Amino acid sequence: VIDFGSSCYETQRVYTYIQSRFYRAPEVILGAKYGMAIDMWSLGCILAELLTGYPLLPGEDEADQLACIIELLGMPPPKLLEQSKRAKNFITSKGYPRYCVTRTLPDGSTILHGGHSRRGKPRGPPGSKALQMALKGCNDLLFLDFIQKCLEWDPAQRMTPNAALRHGWLRRRLPKPPSDKSESPASTLRTTPPSASSTTSSTHRPTPSSATKLNTIAATSATKLRATITDDTGSATLSHPRHHTKLPQITNPVT
Repeated sequence: VIDFGSSCYETQRVYTYIQSRFYRAPEVILGAKYGMAIDMWSLGCILAELLTGYPLLPGEDEADQLACIIELLGMPPPKLLEQSKRAKNFITSKGYPRYCVTRTLPDGSTILHGGHSRRGKPRGPPGSKALQMALKGCNDLLFLDFIQKCLEWDPAQRMTPNAALRHGWLRRRLPKPPSDKSESPASTLRTTPPSASSTTSSTHRPTPSSATKLNTIAATSATKLRATITDDTGSATLSHPRHHTKLPQITNPVT
């Protein structure tokens, strides 16, 4: 997915051997035509590995790789096999996977038993492994659905990149859109200047403690500086704690 060394345009498929084995799409293994859908297959395998820490489909070779896929997803659809050049390398003429052991019952029916890889690892019969079990008991239904849609046998039915971006598993992780509800007046900035009365009442209204301080300051100032009429001649005396100044008599008062 991230290595573009063997990448190619969809109209110029020059490679028959492409993709790392653990993440290789079944149409590549079978020799069918492939396109951008092979990258969606790889994406599903990588996401599963990120969850569990182990490859989802750890095939030892191409035959074992397809065996791992069949064990998880069941048999490939006949249409895909008909379009595949290498199908006979992995599927018998009777339509059985070559890695399986077949047993015919007296009534003529056939039972498929799992086989083993070259290194002796057991591979179950078609569809014997559930995806949830392969994902270590994951119970995230949206994630399971996302992986399942990435791992479709038929490339035409596989999830596209655009559909993946709209899938609920990804969309629930997007940032939440801003709320349409109007904010409360307390949290909304005022956009128009307040009236004079509201400004005075909200700005200069003292608290009880500040009112006491203001009264104390006013009383102190009144004792330090006050003017009083002291005689009948119209002279006034300015009383100050530090000095006393007698003002001159006002002979022609201004009316």
